[in-house]
Amino acid sequence: METTFMKESGGKLRNDSMPSNGYGSMTLKGMKTENGLSLMNRLEYVQPDDGNIKDKTLMKVRLPRPVKGGESITLSMQYEVQLPKIFARMGTAGNFVMAGQWFPKISVYEPANTRGRSTEGWNLHQYHGNSEFYADFGIYSVRIHVPKNYTVAATGFPVQPAQNKNGEKVYQFYADDVHDFAWSASPDFIVAEEPFSSAEVPGVRIKLYLDPAHKDLKERYFYAAKAALKYFSRWYGTYPYSTLSIVVPPEAGNGAGGMEYPTLVTAFGAKDESPGYDLERTVIHEIGHQYFYGMLASNEFEEAWLDEGFTSYAEDKLMEQEYGVIPSLPVQSTLISTPAPLTQDAWKYTLPNQYALNVYYRGKMVLKTIEQSVGKSTMNKIMARYTGKYRFGHPTTSDFQKIVEQATGKSWKSYFDQYVYGEQMADFAVDQITVQKKKSGSNPLFESAITISKNGGNYDKIPILFTFKDGHKLKKIWDGSGKSAVFKLQYTSPLAWAMVDPSYNIVLDNKHMNNYLKADMDKDVLFRWNESITKLIETLLGSLSW
Repeated sequence: METTFMKESGGKLRNDSMPSNGYGSMTLKGMKTENGLSLMNRLEYVQPDDGNIKDKTLMKVRLPRPVKGGESITLSMQYEVQLPKIFARMGTAGNFVMAGQWFPKISVYEPANTRGRSTEGWNLHQYHGNSEFYADFGIYSVRIHVPKNYTVAATGFPVQPAQNKNGEKVYQFYADDVHDFAWSASPDFIVAEEPFSSAEVPGVRIKLYLDPAHKDLKERYFYAAKAALKYFSRWYGTYPYSTLSIVVPPEAGNGAGGMEYPTLVTAFGAKDESPGYDLERTVIHEIGHQYFYGMLASNEFEEAWLDEGFTSYAEDKLMEQEYGVIPSLPVQSTLISTPAPLTQDAWKYTLPNQYALNVYYRGKMVLKTIEQSVGKSTMNKIMARYTGKYRFGHPTTSDFQKIVEQATGKSWKSYFDQYVYGEQMADFAVDQITVQKKKSGSNPLFESAITISKNGGNYDKIPILFTFKDGHKLKKIWDGSGKSAVFKLQYTSPLAWAMVDPSYNIVLDNKHMNNYLKADMDKDVLFRWNESITKLIETLLGSLSW
């Protein structure tokens, strides 16, 4: 309970709680050089993020001599892993095994000018309650021994059929150009496999490892996977691997669901009842990670939005195209009551759900707003250039900003400073309406003065709808300059009400209650009404999980 992860998470992750007596561990038994020199006396646990001396998730090893440029060193390690009971991505649930983060991983060594570094060095972080992972690309050859009645799914592809030896089944998997390796095993898997190819995908074998509760849903999984591979490859570059495995855990293993690893993703735990579109959404989201987490390999310790926000943006786009499921962005933006910079370290989002609401929801809204500004065609070019240029490259937020600026031919500094590097949301309000009768008689004339204020970040082209008591409507656009604007309208009927952004297109606006004002509504009554509705929405939406 004294590790940094447990202190920060409180033993909970994504609404799953740590099972009693469910702890796991990783114990390093030995580390040697090629000539047999033990390095065990050179190990030191370090805690650069929080100084928690009880945390042993990051280890420093002093080598016998420095490894100079162009040189290499080979180390062999012996370690023992006690898998926990599943609640935080990996572990066991009955006879189901999900082995993620199951081996000692080497930190990323970054040369000067990598991700904005002025000098070369290791990117060092502990394991935190919120953050996911950052690693470098490599080659994996992994032999897995399991009981003979178990089936194994893993990153990469099997180099030969599983062999039965000494009462065990032995698998051998190989993967290259990946920055992690995960595997799963169960005696209950129902395995299905289909080949897939398209103009953008030369050929992939999609492997489905189903929990029996979802044995009749394989076509839904395959369709979602094929759509994701086809269109994400068209939009963000060809999927470069020959396999894609989808693991469907049992309901008891739900804590391992909804996760991404190179060439292997997990769906959420299978239940007996028929699932809604969350089945497809989860598969599509996790396959989207093959691009922004897998091929781009963004640093999720420091800039989690570059993976989660971008993947959520891609997920929404494909869900709308293939299934007609349109996200309720105005509702989602209302949830973002504590916006924070998208480039802050993942573990520094400390309020409940603040991490998810910013890097998932707010992150994709930042991208959606760019799309609304530049148009879908230009946005598609921006995303294609970004994913193409930084494929296998560990990009940063500033790299993406440069791509946006190159594609549009203008500076986006103000936008990124406010909504990405800063904590701004948009907030436009109808503050006041006054109506004066200027002329009486058979041809009356009324002058309505409407004050619109800007309480949040800058935004171009703010639409406003004015509706008069005789039903006449008038639309105007405010350029957003200054802190407020007064619109004076003369018409034969008094103004009934005014509303900023009547179609809810400003997705970064998280306070919609002040967008509307009736001309004859008492301001104190309006405030109390808005406050009550806001609290009701926060109560209803606050129970949603990510």
